[in-house]
Amino acid sequence: MSLVSVKDGYYGQFGGSFVPEDVQNVLNILAEQFKKYKDDPEFNEELSYYLKEYASRETPLYFAENLTKQLGGAKIYLKREDLNHTGSHKLNNVLGQILLAKRMGAKRVIAETGAGQHGVATATACAMFGMECTIYMGAKDTKRQALNVFRMELLGAKVVAVDKGNGLLKEAVDEAFADLVQNHENTFYLLGSAVGPTPYPEIVEHFQSVISKESRAQHLEKEGKLPTAVVAAVGGGSNAAGAFANYIGDESVRLIGVEPAGAASITKGVPAVLHGFKSLVLQDEEGNLLGTNSIAAGLDYQSVGPLHAYLHETGRGEYVTVTNEEVLEAFQILSKVEGIIPALESSHAVAHAIKLAPTLSPEDTIIVNISGRGDKDVEQVFEMLKK
Repeated sequence: MSLVSVKDGYYGQFGGSFVPEDVQNVLNILAEQFKKYKDDPEFNEELSYYLKEYASRETPLYFAENLTKQLGGAKIYLKREDLNHTGSHKLNNVLGQILLAKRMGAKRVIAETGAGQHGVATATACAMFGMECTIYMGAKDTKRQALNVFRMELLGAKVVAVDKGNGLLKEAVDEAFADLVQNHENTFYLLGSAVGPTPYPEIVEHFQSVISKESRAQHLEKEGKLPTAVVAAVGGGSNAAGAFANYIGDESVRLIGVEPAGAASITKGVPAVLHGFKSLVLQDEEGNLLGTNSIAAGLDYQSVGPLHAYLHETGRGEYVTVTNEEVLEAFQILSKVEGIIPALESSHAVAHAIKLAPTLSPEDTIIVNISGRGDKDVEQVFEMLKK
């Protein structure tokens, strides 16, 4: 559960809901159902069952001894969300929302995806619960993540390649919302990141907070204290929201979000409305969206979840950027030193940890959220390194 106060759907000045009235009515029902079930013992017992028996939670907090020795300085722990069923943190939120959808009587589920991990997780859950599934994905991303497209189709989902605009995550979200507007009476939009109109950011953070609930207890058991810092990649912000949630009230713990230098909504964005919510958005003085450039499809987004905009504005969160070159190097280093191939998204967090650890003392500890495994990215990285 969030330790940040969400008042009327706002984190400070960020959040809210800016959507057509008919969609707002659907969101109001969703908000009511979420409020009803999020603390319901029977709902949480069912969710806990699927998280444990189906998603393989809890995930380990692994001491990266080799990487720690190589870098010097702080001890590095890896929160192994890559070991979740489907290979990323995405299933945490999907299982929570699919159980809401089931209770709301939905027969059809739609979702957006960038790197494909949320799409795979959604298609997986829909297959298990017998629901019709449509996934919207930017045309450029379908080429970058062709293996995940095949996985979704194998799981029975219809994948719609969106070739409008830049053909990236933003356009996939556009189409998913357009679908919801047309089909809101029988469709549940299972949003994957901590973005969108309220109550989605709060819902996603709530279901992803299992990450920090586990890592906090695991770190206390291993070290007898809280970590010095928690580091996570930030695009829309779901894995970072989950990794930070249960530390927000612990002022001694640094919360560090890592953005791509070419898609840095927090460090370069301005307050504006996109996709039905107010946050920091990459746009020019005329309000035109700026282009993004990240080798990680899941981080190629012009905005960020309102929780992160709020943590940045209040100074509770630190947000930094890394370059594509640093990410590629981190991808290879973790693979060679620890035998763990991280997703390109997660490699952003690894890249910053590689810089941060040597500046700290051996008594310090860093938790790096490995939000996903890199199988989906190996072919893409192979081509980039070949060039």
